[in-house]
Amino acid sequence: MTIHTPPEPVVDPKGLWRRVLAEVRPFWSHLGALLGFAVAAAPLGLLTPIPLQVAVDAVIGDRPPPAWLVSVWPGVAGLSDAALLVACALAVPAIALMVQGLKAGEAVLRDLTAERIVYAFRAKMFLHVQHLPLTRHDTKGTGAALYAMEHEAGSLHWLIIYTCLPLATAAAALVATIVAMTLLNLKIALVALTVAPVLLVLTTLAQRNLRDHWHRVHEHEVTAFSVVTEALGALRVVKLFGQEAREQRRFAARNEKTVRVRVRAAVAEGMIGLMIGVIVAVGTGTVLYIGVSDVKAGILSVGEFILLAAYLTQLYDPIQTMGHQLTTQQKALSNLERAFALLDEERSPRDDPAAPPRGRARGEIAFRGVGFGYQAGWPTLRDVTVEVPAGARVGIVGRTGAGKSSIIALLARLYDPTEGSVLLDGIDLRRWRLEDLRRQFAVVAQDTVLFSDTVAANIAYARPEATREEVERAARLAGAHGFVTALPQGYETMCGERGQRFSGGERQRIALARAFLTDAPILILDEPTSAVDVATETAILEGIERLMPGRTTILITHRLAALAHCDRVLVMAEGRVVADTTDVASVIRTAETAYVDEGPAPPVSSPAP
Repeated sequence: MTIHTPPEPVVDPKGLWRRVLAEVRPFWSHLGALLGFAVAAAPLGLLTPIPLQVAVDAVIGDRPPPAWLVSVWPGVAGLSDAALLVACALAVPAIALMVQGLKAGEAVLRDLTAERIVYAFRAKMFLHVQHLPLTRHDTKGTGAALYAMEHEAGSLHWLIIYTCLPLATAAAALVATIVAMTLLNLKIALVALTVAPVLLVLTTLAQRNLRDHWHRVHEHEVTAFSVVTEALGALRVVKLFGQEAREQRRFAARNEKTVRVRVRAAVAEGMIGLMIGVIVAVGTGTVLYIGVSDVKAGILSVGEFILLAAYLTQLYDPIQTMGHQLTTQQKALSNLERAFALLDEERSPRDDPAAPPRGRARGEIAFRGVGFGYQAGWPTLRDVTVEVPAGARVGIVGRTGAGKSSIIALLARLYDPTEGSVLLDGIDLRRWRLEDLRRQFAVVAQDTVLFSDTVAANIAYARPEATREEVERAARLAGAHGFVTALPQGYETMCGERGQRFSGGERQRIALARAFLTDAPILILDEPTSAVDVATETAILEGIERLMPGRTTILITHRLAALAHCDRVLVMAEGRVVADTTDVASVIRTAETAYVDEGPAPPVSSPAP
């Protein structure tokens, strides 16, 4: 079946930052506190080299303590050299304690905020991905969505916590250092600052090129990740055909392309780092020459020059940090563009906000002139018109590809018809709220999916509030209580991934128990006994017979024994209902050749309406 691929959504680059800020708005208080830590750390960092300057000039040399220090601590002028040296030595760990205390508090708050931001964003993406059209997952696979939630969602907290906040911290440190250097020596401060605009221009020009590189890296990483999800999702098939090495080679080939693209991105980023380093080194050398010249000329003391040299490092470190963060920012923005593009993909089917809440349905179903296709120009259903009264038991038969499963998909509103309408209790399904509509169905499918949870939790999947007594009663009605109680932990036994620890028949009976507990007015049975032996089929059909009374039942099957439980049969061929009959016995007589083999379909006793 060919399925139409929806166009790639586009994120407006101008609105990207607006959307980023909207996502982190619930965490403004945390981010404000982090910014407060950054602002507080900037002046403390300026204190670190001061004890060294005072010790060199006032203890080793013969200069008095700095005037600003005397104004803050008048008694320092009367201290002996030994006392002043002790004061300088004690000041070093005191300043370090304050600086490291701020850093420790910032680290704890930073990690806490980062995790909360990314978990909230991933939860939003996970909910949205579940609401996307099934055709989207059929064509693109689940690997791209998993990659987006795992890697691209993480770019949000990386951008804010590890890029933007360090930029703010670096900017605060830069301003504080500039002020301090200007007060010490205006000439050296101006020379040192000539480097800043050069670095900012360089990083700005490099941003677009880096973002393009990281876009290409992302595309190749997604394709490699998809190989893993596909192979692990079909691991039994891979093992049965002995194709583990083939899948490994396919993964290695995709990774090789990723490595080449990533290396090109790393080279581009490395060249920018190289140029930044050279420019900073030129600025440092110039300041060194001027500073030493001023010391020899008596304009600066040795201690003041040491202090300026320390501040020079504190000046260039923030500039280099800002340059690095501006380049790193492009990778995060590239990933977020794709994350927001995923969030912009339209949900389908869409909920009608004007639909009123509805309770339990009677179960009357109608298809009126329904047409549907997974791809334009390739209809799967054509002009299907069927009326099913509440409480009826309707079987649907036909060869593979006749459109049987599409009938079920439209009834559960996994898709919307392209023509006509599907009604429940006389109301178009598009006028039902999805939450209310989905409560009307209990489903037992051919490929039963059990989640990696306990047996009890799987039975109560549609009704998690159900009591243990209700769960066990449903299991008894479905014929599952016996083998469940024989398990090591009974109903608390873990099912494992997709319930593969159970046989096909056991999984079907757990699914049947789930349907009993759901207690919905409409029962959908999609080939419920196709993959089990005759004895298991008999047990399952007995459970189905107990489940049918009082419910509208739609049964798709190739197994003749199941049709005996129906009071009406629809025969489908090439997307049409070619017969609608209550003569179930006649259908059973012809079903073996008409609906299983590939020969021409023989006529049935009642023509289609």
